[in-house]
Amino acid sequence: MPGVSWSATGAWAYDLDHSRIVYRHNTGVRFRPASNEKITVAVTALDRLGPQFRIPTVVLSKGVFDGAAGVLHGSLFLKGYGDPWLRTSRLELLVAQLRAAGIRKVTGRILGDESYFDRVRVGPGWKPSFYKVESPPLSALVVDRGHVGRHMWDQPARAAAFVFRRALKAGGIAAPGDIGRRAAPADATVLARVRSRYLTKIVTRMDHVSDNFFAEMLLKQIGKHERGEGSTKAGTAVVRAELRQRGVTMTGLRIADGSGLSLYDRLTARALGELLISATSDSAIGSDFVASLPIAGVNGTLEDRMERLPAYRHVFAKTGTTDLASALSGYVRTRYVFSILQNGSPIPYYYARKAQDRFAQVLAGAAQ
Repeated sequence: MPGVSWSATGAWAYDLDHSRIVYRHNTGVRFRPASNEKITVAVTALDRLGPQFRIPTVVLSKGVFDGAAGVLHGSLFLKGYGDPWLRTSRLELLVAQLRAAGIRKVTGRILGDESYFDRVRVGPGWKPSFYKVESPPLSALVVDRGHVGRHMWDQPARAAAFVFRRALKAGGIAAPGDIGRRAAPADATVLARVRSRYLTKIVTRMDHVSDNFFAEMLLKQIGKHERGEGSTKAGTAVVRAELRQRGVTMTGLRIADGSGLSLYDRLTARALGELLISATSDSAIGSDFVASLPIAGVNGTLEDRMERLPAYRHVFAKTGTTDLASALSGYVRTRYVFSILQNGSPIPYYYARKAQDRFAQVLAGAAQ
């Protein structure tokens, strides 16, 4: 293909029926993976957190409640635990619970608590231009992806407090106090709670639209859950441990973030292939993981690709695109596992995708 360097391409294909490699080229060469990095996060999250895992968001207070007057004397804390899909509608459910408890007025401040994760807003190795464009600022408490109206705030927890105070007022609870950002006291009482969608839905959303924000939030969630630290560093350590546990060849791999935006990320076609084999062979997460991937010609980032048979509806794969990398890795029916990584400066992504689609079509034809 024009402009797609053969030396800067890694490709690997494996026949599950006969347990053998059917194609390999530069399979051990490390390449920038673009959003194929999300495959590592998806598998790790489903395994370590569990497909039915849900992320809470709670309202807490140390205030004194005057039931007769319906007044809570003190501040309210909206505490996030890293739900990337948190929306105003969920805050309205919290408000309804507060009203059901008899609260009609809050005298203190409305405070956003993002202490469950660290306060690092971006991933390591990100270009400055990625900030707010490729992902909202990262935080354990982000509502509506950090937007208030059309404006995305630099401080997600303050933005969340602002939106929550507005929801309180709309729900009939007076909240004349100021907003702010602060961790809730350890002995504060939980007054209301909601939970996120199941992890399977979150992972599917991440993979289908290649959502960088979801990937980075899940990575910090994994770090907090497994190592007690809601950071990218902790999350990547868990991902590396997951890959080793699954027997993935680690030579040349560098896991720097969850989305694949980092200039430091490196994967190999062989490592991705081995991970895909392990995932589909895992009875606990295999079906959920495969179902999270876009389907050729049907949905997600493959909706307008491979719209003809034999690949149409029979290729399930994760795409990846940056100005320096293009990738496609996944499954052809239940027969083949494949991975293609292509790099360039810049990468001619149109021709790279054409080559990837042709590769998948050949495999799909052989799988009939």
